[in-house]
Amino acid sequence: MGAWAVLVNFGSHGLIAENARWTTGTGRPVEGVVVVDNYSSDAERLSITELCTRRGWVLAPRPTNEGFAAACNVGVGVARDHGARNVLLVNPDARVPEDVVGALGRQLDAEPLTLVSPLVVTSQGATYFQGSRVDLRSGRMRGRRWADEAVEPAYVSSDWPYRDWLSGACLAFSVLLWQRAGGLDERYFLYWEDVDFSERCVRAGGRLCLRRDLQVVHDEGATHGEQGSRARSSTYYYYNCRNRLVYAAAHLPVRAVLRWVVATPAESRQILLRGGRRQLLQSPRPLLATLRGSLAGLSEVARVLPGIGRKTASSSRKRTSSAK
Repeated sequence: MGAWAVLVNFGSHGLIAENARWTTGTGRPVEGVVVVDNYSSDAERLSITELCTRRGWVLAPRPTNEGFAAACNVGVGVARDHGARNVLLVNPDARVPEDVVGALGRQLDAEPLTLVSPLVVTSQGATYFQGSRVDLRSGRMRGRRWADEAVEPAYVSSDWPYRDWLSGACLAFSVLLWQRAGGLDERYFLYWEDVDFSERCVRAGGRLCLRRDLQVVHDEGATHGEQGSRARSSTYYYYNCRNRLVYAAAHLPVRAVLRWVVATPAESRQILLRGGRRQLLQSPRPLLATLRGSLAGLSEVARVLPGIGRKTASSSRKRTSSAK
């Protein structure tokens, strides 16, 4: 069997029209396409509706922007209701050839408890994603490095102090694994939901596979930054800083979470500098977004962790009492 493709749209109908050129139907690698439209404007809603009508895709319009994770959950649910057994999550800025879709679908038919990602490259041919891992000591992301150039599937298993994950830019899985893992955690809204999902798939009895023999092209900067520039959007900085700590609070013991809290200034700076130093001379927005995201993440930690949350609430009551 093939797979159903699920895409999330937020003001990106032009990218979807350009990149998602699949032919759907019985016997095709892409059995169907679901586009979940997180509302951005009336004009965008009209454009994506017309595109889905022309191509025979299923449109799932949302009244507001509920985030990437929530939209993915809706899209997978719609695909499942149409009979999908396998699903391919694809970013609007990723171009996935039909033969890659077919190979991923065949692997999922044979290995329904495997979460799979192809190798992701930029339009210039540089490697964008070949596996990644989070350092459990600090929350820093580190790209995978391979000792050889062999292009063959790699089943990755985490070893201390790292935890492996696969990118949501192009992610394939069976509906069975999706249900066992519980779908994407909607608390993340955007970014880090794939890190969290990878971990929960493994906990649910699945395994992670990077298909080094399959490639998709990712238009770097098309959705979270400026094309040809290192600078990222304020949304990118805010949610990467925030969700690093949301992940810690959700998955790590208290002592490890506190280590991540202590490391937050250095790690937030590292996230900010992914966009280069020049951006800081042009606008204060990246720095402000980084600070706001870090504070929001610390607030999530205080809310979730026992003791810390109570201490924060107690301090808040004391301040309120003093104000009166």
